[in-house]
Amino acid sequence: MRRIGLLLLVGLMSGCTATSSPGQVPGSPGGTTKPSEARPPALKIEEVAGGLEHGWDIAFLPDGKALVSQRPGKLALLSSTRPGATVTQVRADFSDVLVAGEGGLLGMVPQPDFAITRQFITCQDHQENGRAVDIRLVRWQLSEDGTSATKVGVLLAGLPVNQSGRHSGCRPAIAADGALLVGTGDTAAADVSQDRTKLGGKVLRLTLATGGPAEGNPFAGASNPKERLVYTYGHRNLQGVAIRPGTGQIVTAEHGPDKNDEVNLIQAGGNYGWDPSKGGTKGGYDENVPMTDLKRFPNAIPAKWESGETTEAVCAATFLSGPQWGDLDGDLVVTALKGAKVILFKLDAQANVQSVSIPPEFNDKFGRLRAARQGPDGALYITTSNGSDDKLLRVTRD
Repeated sequence: MRRIGLLLLVGLMSGCTATSSPGQVPGSPGGTTKPSEARPPALKIEEVAGGLEHGWDIAFLPDGKALVSQRPGKLALLSSTRPGATVTQVRADFSDVLVAGEGGLLGMVPQPDFAITRQFITCQDHQENGRAVDIRLVRWQLSEDGTSATKVGVLLAGLPVNQSGRHSGCRPAIAADGALLVGTGDTAAADVSQDRTKLGGKVLRLTLATGGPAEGNPFAGASNPKERLVYTYGHRNLQGVAIRPGTGQIVTAEHGPDKNDEVNLIQAGGNYGWDPSKGGTKGGYDENVPMTDLKRFPNAIPAKWESGETTEAVCAATFLSGPQWGDLDGDLVVTALKGAKVILFKLDAQANVQSVSIPPEFNDKFGRLRAARQGPDGALYITTSNGSDDKLLRVTRD
């Protein structure tokens, strides 16, 4: 494997010229700490099932089955999470889903009480008569036999949307305290990320039961009800939200424009520095601004890692947990769409990157990789997102 010249970003936000291949990740120079280069782990990859179309997220069910949301407005039920699982398309009314570009049926998470209620939450772009209205969180109930799902209600509406579907974001996760976290995209609108009264380009923190602001939110006293939902702001297109086991830390993965994808440690009330409007002085969407503009926002929170002078189009994020992973126990997993790879980060207690490795088993084999969730059996599950005969993959130590 090629040498991975990856430096942890601490303070300065510049990049080196590098090219990306499935076995290489360019890194973030200019920092003061250089993580070590980890030996690629030996992994076993099995195909659980194929026949999917842009599998966007995975929800594991108590009976050993799994749901996979598909961006074109489809929901699949897999009979198990083992190789040879059968795929059944769940009947559900997704006629109001705006399927355009990066938009459609997106992130999904089962409710903690699914065993009792059979309810789960989806993120989806919403349209009426072909007109984009918003991005919303919808609560569903799966039938007892798993063949159909009924819409229970809208948990939260009013997230901004782009008619083209661009930068829809929308990855949900259940925090350690039971709050619902949602990473959202800025919908390629210049003024959204820095405006705390708009729900795009944010990490939202909600009460799962009502969709209202969770207790302890940093802007709970704001006069605008949307601002009360905001946990962090100043993000571009956030598609990975991971909860670190045993710590409650929230780590996110975020798309950069033509460089500097980011991994961030989320801090309540933090500004992460994306502002393509340049403080309202630009009418268009200026993507030449820094991902974290420390000149405009000196108190903005720097990324823990940047991809440098290229983009991987980082997507989902999750943590590996359990003795079955050996020396990978506790590693952060990030998938890449453009980069078509899995990136493993070893973090210290403050989520600083100590080492990075690129498992070669994914090199040039599966294409674009999107969802990543650790299953109840301790295995890692990943979806491909190539648009034709996409797969659900099961990953374990070899």
